[in-house]
Amino acid sequence: MAEERAAAGGAAGIGPAPETAPAAEPGAREDGAALLSSPLLLGHGLGFRDLTPMHGAWMEKMLRAKEDMTLQAHRGSYKTTCLGIVIALIMLTERDKNIIFLRKTDNDVAEVIRLVHRILRSGPVSGWLRARGEELKITRCNGSEITTSLYAPLSGSVQLLGIGIGGSLTGKHADIVITDDIVNLKDRFSRAERERTKNAYQELQNIKNRGGRIINTGTPWHKEDCFCLMPEPDRYDCYNTGLMDADQIEQLRRSMSPSLFAANYELRHIAREDALFAGEPRFTQDPLNLRDGIAHIDAAYGGGDCTALTCACRAEDTIYLYGRLWQGHVQNVLDAALRECDRLMCAPVYCETNADKGYLGREIRARGHEARLYSEHENKYFKISSFLRKWWDHIVFLEGTDRDYLEQILDYSAGAAHDDAPDSAASLIRVLDRRE
Repeated sequence: MAEERAAAGGAAGIGPAPETAPAAEPGAREDGAALLSSPLLLGHGLGFRDLTPMHGAWMEKMLRAKEDMTLQAHRGSYKTTCLGIVIALIMLTERDKNIIFLRKTDNDVAEVIRLVHRILRSGPVSGWLRARGEELKITRCNGSEITTSLYAPLSGSVQLLGIGIGGSLTGKHADIVITDDIVNLKDRFSRAERERTKNAYQELQNIKNRGGRIINTGTPWHKEDCFCLMPEPDRYDCYNTGLMDADQIEQLRRSMSPSLFAANYELRHIAREDALFAGEPRFTQDPLNLRDGIAHIDAAYGGGDCTALTCACRAEDTIYLYGRLWQGHVQNVLDAALRECDRLMCAPVYCETNADKGYLGREIRARGHEARLYSEHENKYFKISSFLRKWWDHIVFLEGTDRDYLEQILDYSAGAAHDDAPDSAASLIRVLDRRE
């Protein structure tokens, strides 16, 4: 989440190897041993003041556990910050062990590598080492790996190796394997992605050395995601971490769909008995499938509504569809929406006139685009449950469709709080449905 990305993003830049840790800050030598004896104290010494005794218990278990373990905690609970501290402590204290660290993508891996790099070069760590008469040099470092001069392996492996979930694990071995957020929103929407993640996780059992362990952290997204293969997790939802008050929780609840809030913050899955759209969405990577299609904009003019863009093209019994969702007034996002229409070669742009008396259509035409204006007379729920539901099994989404856009459709029901995406999609499909 933003807090964890900020923590990692503020890390020192990774420079060329070899590097030497900077001189200890005043007082660091005396305080270093005390700080490194407690992961929580070290976190505070590094500037992560929001860490609580709960986080200290998480880190202690990660460091001391002999068996594989799983930690599930809500978004923004500093899981990744805690992992960065734990990885650095293992590299400092278990110097004959190597670590393989997995996240969803290579970019996600680089974020944590930067965090660990920053911790290893920090004043508290430097002071602790100097008090022991030692000095740390970074002998190998890039966006996916770190090796220090303290490392004393039996083999020539890298001390810390980060891999995206799609990377090759063939021939690799590790004493400690750590996964962080290898399950994400893609696993919620795609059965193929869930199976890919599960296959990668099962391979970790083969790369874990005898006597080694696997540490898993993350947030569940689907009842059949990779967490079903992991040890029974320790769960910390938004109500028992103490990191958010009731007003913050309620604000988050109002900002997203019920199932998304339940998965991200309550660590549970809602059975959507009243949802209209069942089954897994299908995807294509070829934008040419939408060439010569049409577009629709469902405009927001304030409040909690979003501006939704739908581009779609019908090919016999298949509709190829692309969707975007922006928070805020349509005037602020209209140029971006029209650029997407140009990119996918979709025109004209349909928009209703009920709310704005034709304002949006005039703005679209003023920008040199063709607009088709119409007055909406059909009940919204009837339109969505008729046209979008009729074509649901024949829709193929273009990769890059906003996940929030898909989330709104999958969670749509008669009482849904947010319906901008399904309304836009249904309005456009109604046009395509009537075309021969």
